[in-house]
Amino acid sequence: MKHSMHITSFAAALALAFSLSAGCAAEESVTVKFGVLSGPTGIGAAKLLTDSDSGETANSYDYVIASDNSEIVSGLTTGELDVACMASNTALNLYNQDIDIQVIALGTQGVLHILESGSSEEIQSISDLSGKTIYTTGQGSNPEYILRYLLESSGLDPDTDVEIVFADASEISVGLISGEIETAMLPVPAATAAILQSSGTVRDAIDVNEAWEEIGEDSSLIMTAVVARTEFIEEYPEVIDTFLSEYEASIEYVNTNVDEAAELVAGLGITPSVEIAAAAIPQCNLVFISGEDMKPAIADYYQVLYDANPDSIGGSLPDDGYYYAE
Repeated sequence: MKHSMHITSFAAALALAFSLSAGCAAEESVTVKFGVLSGPTGIGAAKLLTDSDSGETANSYDYVIASDNSEIVSGLTTGELDVACMASNTALNLYNQDIDIQVIALGTQGVLHILESGSSEEIQSISDLSGKTIYTTGQGSNPEYILRYLLESSGLDPDTDVEIVFADASEISVGLISGEIETAMLPVPAATAAILQSSGTVRDAIDVNEAWEEIGEDSSLIMTAVVARTEFIEEYPEVIDTFLSEYEASIEYVNTNVDEAAELVAGLGITPSVEIAAAAIPQCNLVFISGEDMKPAIADYYQVLYDANPDSIGGSLPDDGYYYAE
């Protein structure tokens, strides 16, 4: 009897241990609350998001595709998001406001294009914008400061030699197609959509990324920063490392499987159609930069923004704590 009781007690203890172990495992399981902006940052993450929906990612993701940086900022400051892709200047703004985040990767390079309507080919360089009214999105963010810097570098005063008008991307696209707007700067995929929908009356006059390189800047136009809350990084470093691997793989897939990726992008509602997605992906300049490569890749660009307007990045250049070292 005693032996039987011993076996029963051992079995009960084993069951209890297994139960506790399972409970710990459940507690260690974490769902990454992930936010991306619609547009190129969403395009680069399309494979990851789709795989997440079908349960094929190592991490579990609860994601949102936001239409504006303010939604991402709000999510990070309230803790509703753990990891997010956002405009690179907005990321530094947030950091300089003492919001506890770090940049864990850098994404898309220049995705801006200067478009000309009316089947005209008058604009061949930035200097040709003299006297023009230029419609653009992004007041107070990357597009505005990039445009102003390019104008100044080409000998033009952004406040007197041109007129810059800020408007919604959809409004600008309609104006370009109708001919009411002659000159505009739009990001991909909005720029791609305007060209495709115009039946040849809107053309890509200047690739802003190429214009930046022609000026001779050492750094790239890094438009996207991937950030995470520092508390989340410290609590779940392995989850962050897995995310970085899955995000990098997503970007590689999109870059090398354009037709298949276009289906995913359109399916997520990031672009209005597969056709627009397929045309936009090669123009997105999707990259993945992490670790020690981040600072040299973006430092000079931040310097340009700081020189143009310190407030554009929150008043100061980043210290080394801004960058996450794996």
